[in-house]
Amino acid sequence: MKEVDLLVSGAFILTLTNQGIIEDGAIVTKGNIIFDIGKKDILEERYLPKRRLEYGHGLIMPGLINAHTHIAMTLFRGLADDLPLMEWLNEYIFPAERKLTAEMVYWGSLLGCAEMILSGTTTFCDMYLFSDQVAEAANRAGIRAVVGEVLYDFPSPNYGDLENGFRYTEELINKWKENPLISVAVEPHALFTCSPDLFKRARDLAERYSTPLIIHLSETEEEVKEIKRKYGCTPVRHLHNLGILDKRLIAAHCVILTEDDILLLAKHQVNVVHNPESNLKLASGIAPIPKLLESGITVALGTDGPSSNNDLDMFLEMGTAARIHKVKNLDPEIMKAEEVLKMATINGAIALGLNEIGTLKAGKRADIIVIDLNRPHLIPMYNPYSHLVYSATGSDVITTIIDGKIIMENRELRTLDLDEIKEKLKEIIKKLGIETT
Repeated sequence: MKEVDLLVSGAFILTLTNQGIIEDGAIVTKGNIIFDIGKKDILEERYLPKRRLEYGHGLIMPGLINAHTHIAMTLFRGLADDLPLMEWLNEYIFPAERKLTAEMVYWGSLLGCAEMILSGTTTFCDMYLFSDQVAEAANRAGIRAVVGEVLYDFPSPNYGDLENGFRYTEELINKWKENPLISVAVEPHALFTCSPDLFKRARDLAERYSTPLIIHLSETEEEVKEIKRKYGCTPVRHLHNLGILDKRLIAAHCVILTEDDILLLAKHQVNVVHNPESNLKLASGIAPIPKLLESGITVALGTDGPSSNNDLDMFLEMGTAARIHKVKNLDPEIMKAEEVLKMATINGAIALGLNEIGTLKAGKRADIIVIDLNRPHLIPMYNPYSHLVYSATGSDVITTIIDGKIIMENRELRTLDLDEIKEKLKEIIKKLGIETT
């Protein structure tokens, strides 16, 4: 028998590959790699694991990928609800962010990491301030992350003038380039906060280091009107004119799009991240996701920040994504559960350029979660895909394995002290001067 590190068994394994669903299955890991996957009885005869995790009522599946968030905005959860995007951003969020320090972002990020690990997210893509501290927090938590420092035309609370922002981003890329969990992207904020020159420099930097280029795009009618007034075309066409559209680009939101916009995004293989709950809460609109998918565009799923969502639970996000397009199109067959689940797993991996994750297959990184099917709202189960999208929540996740390491087991975090994080957050909120009720 061959020695391995882990053998995880359950009632079902959802591979999201051509192996489909394996009943009474098991998955074997060695180091940070999935070594084998198949029927439990066969693998138990073949391997001698150092550790066994047995879940008779468990569904084993790939870890979820939150492809767009601002994790340290846990600090501002519920700060300014029930407002339109521009008012929320300019009158509340930007002023609050001017008070941030690196330490505040670090602890806010740790809280977000804990929330995601506990709800089955094993990878997240972040755009925020003091992003080195976001990376440090993710590394400590043991969660996979793509991070990037948000770039603006105006001074940042972190780096000050824009020139320092580009220098900070380049240093960040070099600092984390050998880390197995952390990678860095170049992240200009949006067309209404960034000049054409900023975008061109950001594109050049991303190309030089072969990193993703991540932006907010066409999120609201107001944004689109402003860009049309300023540049005489839609935001997507403007980026095309600047030579920014390509398969390296990850565009968050894409709510307000013309047919021409969709054709351009598809032609240049731009990746899109759908953030339905944030778009609903801020009344930005409903992105034309079925049309994007029909056009062959890779669409991933994200929660956006915890102050505009207001949570980081990707199971809830999947349920919302599936439902809103059915009512929008008055078609119950649109956005089937399996398609939405792929948006939260393999599509996220493709969009972020992380081809080593997103499915359960020998040779891929061991990013695995286990769902407890022995819950009243998960009984009976006729279709695992629809159960995960329409019935499950993040609290049904009982174990989270990232890069072959058990990060959370039986709802207990292994890498973080949640009580310590909560106490630190109380101190930080006092320093920020934000009143709580």
